[in-house]
Amino acid sequence: MSTEHSTSETPQLTPTSYLVLGLLAREGPSTPYDLKRHVAATIGHFWSFPHALLYKEPPRLAELGLLTEQREEGGRRRRLFSITDAGHQALRSWLARPARQLTELRDLALLQLFFADLEPTAARLAIAREQLEVHRAQLAEYEAGQRTETGRNGSVGVTRSLEHWRGVTLPMGLLYERAAVEFWGGVEGSVAAEETAADRSRAEDDGAPIAPNGAAGITGGRVQAD
Repeated sequence: MSTEHSTSETPQLTPTSYLVLGLLAREGPSTPYDLKRHVAATIGHFWSFPHALLYKEPPRLAELGLLTEQREEGGRRRRLFSITDAGHQALRSWLARPARQLTELRDLALLQLFFADLEPTAARLAIAREQLEVHRAQLAEYEAGQRTETGRNGSVGVTRSLEHWRGVTLPMGLLYERAAVEFWGGVEGSVAAEETAADRSRAEDDGAPIAPNGAAGITGGRVQAD
């Protein structure tokens, strides 16, 4: 059974609201679980939010008249949501207002790096190497285009979203991951240079000869000393 509600009040819509409206406009009728799958395959690569909202937001939008809801009579009694004309209009109005906010960046590794001077250089080196591993892996995934899942019941809904992700927003993901690899590689190189300089300084203080590579002279696995 289908239900539709109307409202004369201006609905209070959030970015998650528009995310749900946009996915339903592109993919067609979907359950909250379908929406979660769509997000994981596409938007989740550049828009982070609690996925529990995908179960709470559709019913609220239905109450506002922006979606309709159908519930299965038996079985799992899944809730299937579809966008209404009012929902399409709300989505069009939002797209007609280009965003002006600066990008919000909440990178835990950068926060750790900011305070890493409180610890020995090994702490910064460990952070940089961990991030290099993470961002190189993500970059490789983007470059390989390893997203070929199909939509529910053999439909091509998710595939269409995946192609849209590749063609429109994926280039930004590639730029970001390449920049991240370059940045953390620079941090790793900087820390390594500091450690080399520290080793040189300690060796000079100990009176050990300095090898051409900047390390203390080594013969037969032992440091040469006077």
